[in-house]
Amino acid sequence: MERIGQNVSFYRRLLTLAGPIIVQQLISVGLNLVDNIMVGRLGALELAAVGSANQVFSIYSMILFGLFSGAAVPLAQYYGARDFKSIKKIIGMDITVGLTLAMFTFALVQIFAPQIIGLFAEEEQVIEYGVQYIRIVAFTYIFTGVSFAITYNSRSVQILKVPTIVNVCSILTNTLLNYMLIYGNFGMPAMGVRGAALATLIARLLELAALVLYLVVDKEHPFHGKFREFTGFTGDLFKKVMHTAMPVVISEGGWSLGVSLVFAAYGKISAEALAVMQVSNVLCSLCQCASFALGNASAALTGETLGQREPELAYENTKKYMKIQWLLNGIMTVMILVLRRPIAMIYDFDAETTEMLMLSLGVFAFTLIPRMVAYAVQCGILRAGGDTLFCMIVELSCNLGIEVILAYVSVLVFQLPLHLCIAVAAIGNLIKAIVEYRRYLSKKWINIVI
Repeated sequence: MERIGQNVSFYRRLLTLAGPIIVQQLISVGLNLVDNIMVGRLGALELAAVGSANQVFSIYSMILFGLFSGAAVPLAQYYGARDFKSIKKIIGMDITVGLTLAMFTFALVQIFAPQIIGLFAEEEQVIEYGVQYIRIVAFTYIFTGVSFAITYNSRSVQILKVPTIVNVCSILTNTLLNYMLIYGNFGMPAMGVRGAALATLIARLLELAALVLYLVVDKEHPFHGKFREFTGFTGDLFKKVMHTAMPVVISEGGWSLGVSLVFAAYGKISAEALAVMQVSNVLCSLCQCASFALGNASAALTGETLGQREPELAYENTKKYMKIQWLLNGIMTVMILVLRRPIAMIYDFDAETTEMLMLSLGVFAFTLIPRMVAYAVQCGILRAGGDTLFCMIVELSCNLGIEVILAYVSVLVFQLPLHLCIAVAAIGNLIKAIVEYRRYLSKKWINIVI
């Protein structure tokens, strides 16, 4: 009877923590899909341009995700030990490193915008649209470096209500401004892809302002404090946190670089292939929302339990978490198969591009299974136990060493159609899922890092 009570308690805590994250993910990806449709209605070239430009933000944001999720390992364990002074110092590290990376990426984009877009697309019109978009949207990197640190780490301390509301309002603002600035509605100028970039910039600025105001007003929040409390971290603490975080930064940076290289490989097929990939990625992200949220929730709870020095309980809880993830994998596959035709009909693509989209989504429906198994184990379990170096080695080997190579061989050597290229490249994710699942079962990932 006691065991049943423990199971119910864990599932309740997992779902309670995952709930707000699911809302964040669903609204974010759902409205990104709306934004995607808005740009897509301009034409396949504009959509390909925005998709190419967003590869830079994808790499930047995934490096931030790597930094924050790596630093969240000790942060979650400090939260389990109720050491709030150390938590503030880690937040200060996150923001300092995030802003440094933001300024570097911003400068790089402003100087080399045409060359960066040219890495993904060959058509001159696509490059021109992409440069217009990226030079405006690059300003958002600075705001994102701070707001992402706040919202992501709110998951580790399990305080999500207000960050979720702020995130939702930001996304709604972005969508409304897109509607106004892309097409020139409500008396605004029709700015096309530049309007989409400006809408994102305004929404990100308002989001950061709201989050900072929230932390200033809420004196009970673990992130509330004087400026010196966030900047007073020692070199020893920085090295300790970075020892765990840097493998995740390299892992996520390598993963996002691999994704961008695969995107560039498919750009060798045609601009229409890039547009198809942009639509496919957003739809797949929509279907993955619950899985991503549960992974974040599991990482926070596993880290907290390890911080309380209960490794066996942490392992037992991860087994319950994986049962839910296996169920979600089946649901995601069915969702993509059901939604692919209605999504394809929304876009004003020609018949050939629409057929390419339908075939690609059909392949994605099944290749997502090994990808999400690997995600569930790596981000929801292994990293929470401090096993970040192993995750980095596997990620780089399977992504850059297998998936990227297979994508380019499929496109350049065998000249396969897009959907078959996707299927061949997915072998990398299958190998990664097998290796990481075996690691999970071995229990070698369990470490207490504080």
